[in-house]
Amino acid sequence: MTELSGGPALPQERRVVTAIPGPKSQELLARKNAAVAGGVGSVLPVFTVRAGGGVIEDVDGNSLIDFGSGIAVTSVGSSAEAVVRRASAQLADFTHTCFMVTPYEGYVEVCEELARLTPGDHAKKSALFNSGAEAVENAVKIARSYTKRQAVVVFDHGYHGRTNLTMALTAKNMPYKHGFGPFAPEVYRVPLAYPYRWLTGPENCAEEAAAQAIDMISKQIGAENVAAVIIEPVLGEGGFIEPAKGFLPRIAEFAKSHGIVFVADEIQSGFCRTGQWFACEDEGIVPDLITTAKGIAGGLPLAAVTGRAEIMDAAHSGGLGGTYGGNPVACAAALGAIETMRELDLNARAKRIEEVMKGRLAAMREKYDIIGDLRGRGAMIAIELVKSGTKDPNPEATAAVAKACHSAGLLVLTCGTYGNVLRFLPPLVIGEDLLNEGLDILESAFAEL
Repeated sequence: MTELSGGPALPQERRVVTAIPGPKSQELLARKNAAVAGGVGSVLPVFTVRAGGGVIEDVDGNSLIDFGSGIAVTSVGSSAEAVVRRASAQLADFTHTCFMVTPYEGYVEVCEELARLTPGDHAKKSALFNSGAEAVENAVKIARSYTKRQAVVVFDHGYHGRTNLTMALTAKNMPYKHGFGPFAPEVYRVPLAYPYRWLTGPENCAEEAAAQAIDMISKQIGAENVAAVIIEPVLGEGGFIEPAKGFLPRIAEFAKSHGIVFVADEIQSGFCRTGQWFACEDEGIVPDLITTAKGIAGGLPLAAVTGRAEIMDAAHSGGLGGTYGGNPVACAAALGAIETMRELDLNARAKRIEEVMKGRLAAMREKYDIIGDLRGRGAMIAIELVKSGTKDPNPEATAAVAKACHSAGLLVLTCGTYGNVLRFLPPLVIGEDLLNEGLDILESAFAEL
């Protein structure tokens, strides 16, 4: 087994030599502000020159511990050997032909891997795209073509993308939807089993939320009008919410009994992130369609819809595709990423990250009562911050902790409908020493509040 070293001989250490962001990053930030649209923000405006393993190095020579992975993208590291090797070889051969014009083997190989890796032993087919939002949008197209229905059901706190249709599917207004309407029609939102915030308690959450959701679908939409139900098995931007156990199977069973296509949006949770190839495996869910992106290709833009062959074949020839969808270099990178996941057993790595992080974070929750909830699986872990003695969201403390972490050289991300969740998405190849050092920094940030 070959261990990953990340970028070119990149030392796996935190190193803070300037203020963060430093002077060179500040100069580049001024150039960014002059040339890049204001709507394109940055969580932490340090300009990267190298990254790999569990660190990001900036133009000022700072080396930051990475608890973000480019939002769950660089799970295998930012320059995994197999990704670089395969993508470089493909670059030397050809960069593009458009699969819809003259196809190539790499696209087919990725689809074959997806058929092997995704849940279920039924016949499967895939179509490749560029981004998670594009995958979700095409899943809706496929479901509508197959069912000859129009309505799409999504859930509270869900996030599915930034295109017009996927903005309609997304629950959170700011910053994703605000001022960008009108949105696509025939989208309906129903309750999610959110254990921490369920009014009658987490023990009642799954049954009551499923009953409410099914009642709303049946009475307000009509199950016979629903083409697809789309859900993230572990919610991403909505706050790393794990739906209460039993909720997903109940919704999947309802969908199956009414001829509704059940779509698992695994864009953030897929490819070993939760300690399984796909998060829906945790409760034995076999989705009709599964959407993937982010971790699929080690940082190159690639996405997919994979599903039952008869559903995937419902769209007419030429109805699916796109100029860059399944780009040959991105396909080569995906094959390299999957090779790395297998070789290094990144599912086991994710489970070990969960063990370390949850142990440390549970101790912090005992010490700091503003940590209201600790949740997640694998290397997809979050804490929800509240005001002391209540469950009232505390976005101010969340922002303050994130800022303190950034200043100390730890990249963390926030999320959640209420802006009060710290989410942790370290690369699955991060060293345990860096992981613990990052948690030390986090604990110091809480101590300074």
